Amino acid sequence: MNIVTLVGSLRKNSFNMQVAKTMQERYKDKLNMQIPDIGALPHFNQDDELDPPQVVKDFKAAIANADGVIIITPEYNWSVPGVLKNALDWTSRVEQVFIGKPVMTLGATPGMMGTIRAQLHLREILVAPGIQAKVLPPGANEILINFASQKIDEQTGQLVDETTLNFLDSKVDAFIDFVKTK
Repeated sequence: MNIVTLVGSLRKNSFNMQVAKTMQERYKDKLNMQIPDIGALPHFNQDDELDPPQVVKDFKAAIANADGVIIITPEYNWSVPGVLKNALDWTSRVEQVFIGKPVMTLGATPGMMGTIRAQLHLREILVAPGIQAKVLPPGANEILINFASQKIDEQTGQLVDETTLNFLDSKVDAFIDFVKTK
């Protein structure tokens, strides 16, 4: 199953990128996870939407050709980071590559709330008219990785907390089933 994974953090030692890399390795027998560099996308400019730079075309094509998308985001100022919002803005115009695309959201943070506000805001963005993603329903499907610095090994950069990994295993399986119902 081909999955594009968007990581909303550009920080070198990003907890969210470490979670993405852990998932990429842990689920390699189930998912072929591609992690594009959304930091390479230029700022969205409506003047360029009909003939965007090649990096934007490639990014949109990757999403269009994926079976599903996983978005892993930190929380900045109670919302999603600008780099992630910019990537989503590019996808909402002309070729609207998210329409009907299965999406799972999650996030990691050193704090207690586990990116809940960012993910709530992200869900609002993902149902906007230009995006209309098919988001894994909330409820038992929230993946809020709190106290990430205590759950990620500093040496390997891998998520190592067994309780979190077991929970993530069940949610990835639920997402795979969700994608198959597309």
